Amino acid sequence: MATTNKPTVLSTLPKELPLDFLRTITDQFSENRVLGTGAFGTVYEGTMPDGQTIAVKKLADNSPIARDKVFNNEVQNIMALHHENIVKLVGFCHEGQKKVVLNNGRYIVADIVESLLCYEYLSQGSLKKNLFDVPHRLPWDTRFKIIKGICQGLAFVHRINIVHMDLKPENILLDDEMVPKIADFGLSRLFGQEQTRMNTQNVVGSYGYIAPEYLYKGEISNKSDIYSLGLLILETTTMQKNCPGNEPSAVQFIKNVRENWTQQYILSQCPHLDADRLQQVKTCIEIGLECVEIDRQKRPSIEKILDRLNGLCSSTG
Repeated sequence: MATTNKPTVLSTLPKELPLDFLRTITDQFSENRVLGTGAFGTVYEGTMPDGQTIAVKKLADNSPIARDKVFNNEVQNIMALHHENIVKLVGFCHEGQKKVVLNNGRYIVADIVESLLCYEYLSQGSLKKNLFDVPHRLPWDTRFKIIKGICQGLAFVHRINIVHMDLKPENILLDDEMVPKIADFGLSRLFGQEQTRMNTQNVVGSYGYIAPEYLYKGEISNKSDIYSLGLLILETTTMQKNCPGNEPSAVQFIKNVRENWTQQYILSQCPHLDADRLQQVKTCIEIGLECVEIDRQKRPSIEKILDRLNGLCSSTG
């Protein structure tokens, strides 16, 4: 008798998951299950009853912006997104529990709300890890595919009027086929239909990736993402790290790329590449440097960037 394809537990999951279930699949949020830790919380590996793996992010109490806001941003903004280059949200949990806590020297029973987000598990980890923390060097064809994939994902995000606000190598995750997926929408902003920019007093983000007009004036627009994208493209192309140290900007990194990555230098760094691939490297450097222009009006739109990338000969067979 022919067997029908049974749906996996993952495909039948309700969007809202019980806290006890998430505790169980992460071995009570065991340290052995930690995949990574960031400003907004800790990500754990969860094993579903059918053996499938998901990533469970437990939001921190002391994140740079209120935990409820991060939770709402992620759930509302990311649930609208279904695209090959955007990480898929498979479930969430926002559950209150009574806990005994110490308050002003007295033990009291308080309602503590836990906020968790569950994503598809991406086996190859972050772009940061693959660029800078592994012994083997990512081949150019793979890096070019990653750059194009990130741009396709961002084009989709911008089309539905969301600004990500935290693009960086840690927030690009890679699947088995090294397909990049934009993750972590905790800082993202959803713009109104006619709105193209907004202002804020509360500047939060990652040093070295924050657009200058946001950093110094609190101005947000989709060109804020283009600035961060430029740095991502430059890092992926050069395999050199944007290390701002205590500086909030990437001025030094950009200056080094602008001065050093000449046509002659590209040839010396990539002697094994053919003419088409060398042109890809050169164009990616040019695009990256245009994206990090101080004047945001001079930065290209994501559509223009994709047109240029798609116009390059694809040497991947």
